[in-house]
Amino acid sequence: MSSAVARIGIVTVSDRASRGDYEDLGGPAIRAWLSHALTSPWEAVARLIPDERAQVEATLKALCDDEACCLVVTTGGTGPAPRDVTPEATEAVIEKLMPGFGEQMRAVSLKHVPTAILSRQLAGIRGGSLIINLPGKPTAIAECLEAVFPAVPYCVDLIGGPFLVTDEAFVKAFRPKQK
Repeated sequence: MSSAVARIGIVTVSDRASRGDYEDLGGPAIRAWLSHALTSPWEAVARLIPDERAQVEATLKALCDDEACCLVVTTGGTGPAPRDVTPEATEAVIEKLMPGFGEQMRAVSLKHVPTAILSRQLAGIRGGSLIINLPGKPTAIAECLEAVFPAVPYCVDLIGGPFLVTDEAFVKAFRPKQK
């Protein structure tokens, strides 16, 4: 267990936001949510990139391998549109698929909108990094993070990352009881 400052990658995947056609709301929504959730020291490593598979893959690799992010959270590019390639890029760079994350995010989102079934969020492990794909809308980002984040600190523990502590009044991390 490492006591270092956790580095967390926040990646917005959006053609229009990366061109400046509109403001990136997803990345700041993730940062704000994590600021409420985490009480242990952490720093954001943010990226805003277009929906280009090679660029998404390169960004994820760089955040995991070069920037040593224990957690990389993406927003955008998870729908069925032709340019939505975030899940494919994520699958190309991970070593282990973590299907429970996507299943849980869709289950929670379906309680709010019937189109959540179109979402292709997933999660996986690359080395010592957990990568989680989130949808693009800030409300959906919060719903999905609330649904899966209780498992994130323990997952980061298991892959050798820093010990993430949450504000239990906001989101309670689950860790098995030690004997």
